[in-house]
Amino acid sequence: MPSDSIPFKETNYFSQIICDYLDEKPELNPFYNQFPRLENFKLQIEEKAKNYDQEFREVLVKSLHNQYRDVSTSDLTKSHIESLSNNNTYTIVTGHQLNLFTGPLYFFYKIISTINLCKILKLKYPTSNFVPIYWMATEDHDFEEINYFNFEGKKVQWNRDASGPVGHLKLLGLDEIFKVFSKHLNDSENSDKLKKLFTDAYLKNENLTDAMRFLVNELFKDEGLVIIDGDDKDLKTLFKPTMQKEIIENISFKKAEETIDEINKLGANYKVQVNPREINLFYIKENLRERIVELEGKFYVNDSDMSWDKAGIMQELDAHPERFSPNVIMRPVYQEQILPNLCYIGGGGELAYWLQLKSTFKAYDITFPFLLLRNSALILTETHLKKIDKLNVEVKDLFLKNSELRTLVTKRVSEISLDFSEQKQHLKNQFEDLYKLAEETDASFKGAVAAQQRKQIKGLENLEKRLLKAQKRKVSDYLERVTEIQNELFPSHSLQERNSNFSEFYMRYGEAFKLKLLQNLEPLKFEFLVLEI
Repeated sequence: MPSDSIPFKETNYFSQIICDYLDEKPELNPFYNQFPRLENFKLQIEEKAKNYDQEFREVLVKSLHNQYRDVSTSDLTKSHIESLSNNNTYTIVTGHQLNLFTGPLYFFYKIISTINLCKILKLKYPTSNFVPIYWMATEDHDFEEINYFNFEGKKVQWNRDASGPVGHLKLLGLDEIFKVFSKHLNDSENSDKLKKLFTDAYLKNENLTDAMRFLVNELFKDEGLVIIDGDDKDLKTLFKPTMQKEIIENISFKKAEETIDEINKLGANYKVQVNPREINLFYIKENLRERIVELEGKFYVNDSDMSWDKAGIMQELDAHPERFSPNVIMRPVYQEQILPNLCYIGGGGELAYWLQLKSTFKAYDITFPFLLLRNSALILTETHLKKIDKLNVEVKDLFLKNSELRTLVTKRVSEISLDFSEQKQHLKNQFEDLYKLAEETDASFKGAVAAQQRKQIKGLENLEKRLLKAQKRKVSDYLERVTEIQNELFPSHSLQERNSNFSEFYMRYGEAFKLKLLQNLEPLKFEFLVLEI
């Protein structure tokens, strides 16, 4: 089977707001600049060029050199970092948490979408340079979200006490995790490479930030990926004026609330992804990341004994900007202010909350980036394909809920018709004659006719359900095999990319796995890829 694709909407795994965004529904136009089509990047380049300070480039490059000082990377990554000094160089950014061993498979899709978009843009706009950026979420504190990955249905989990920004965490206990993981691997050369990658990342570095930087650099340095850590004093110094406004004027709270009201007025089934706080900054120190709150003119660090008056917190920010950490609302603002960025590539949930932020960006006079849904893929091995072919189901059928899939397959393989649509239509035609008779005699008779029609249709529907149930029992072995392949490809009734880890595929295919993704992920196609490997 050649590689194929399915519209995101038809997978039934993406929210209404994302499907409407991809369909470019006009009611969503106020919440973003332009749709990320290739020809639209010309205007985005022009807008960002006018709204990004050359001095920021110098600080950015200096910070990246500092962050990479102990990292052995490729000449291409080094040249990308240097090129950021030039006013014709722009970035394409994706961001993600510091998940253990990269976490879900879609981490790879995010990175490769970013790399491939840069290649496409360079061909279209050769006088500009485009640098793929991975923004490490080092300041997050949700350790339970990142402390595991799945390998062939088994959970490999790092259990330890954790507080404060996850990037600061020491790598205690990961030697034991390595032993557990190693037992799941075979004796192949690819498995040896995975063991070395895990060992070099997690057993030879001091903290989770350094481990993740090493790991992602090893995986993607040949493609020129640049990794950035926003937990950086020099970069946060650039962001100080914006943080001052955030603390004193509560700009993002006011603007995000206005936008949420506007989205709610649309009347569509759009869920609000994040709710802003009055101050959308945390205060961080070792083992501490807590919200900053204001009460009666004083500023407090939640669940601590730290507090300042207005002058005091401004002095603290001025002296220690690295201690102030943007939350989910302010992190995009921070990222886009310090980078010459054109486009953010993220998942559906991420883009949904970015759509709440355009007015916040405008208030801070920061260019709002293009929002691009990352590539998604279902990877099929030769074994999967043989099973699917033997069962006479289509790949797109497997995206259905299991109950719907079993009904569809039962009707498809049944030797008798399980669809009573023809009988229902015949019954409706008969009742049309009775309605006419009622009109000619007694109009009150129409109610009795309608009641009888409902009863008869209901009876047919019940017979239809009973017959379908009987046929499901008859072909139960067949349906179990269909369910088995669906569970293999959609573990825990979710997308493969949200459960599996890259190591499952790397163990089998080695570097050919990454190469296959680089060759097939098309960031501007806007469809869900079905990829044979």
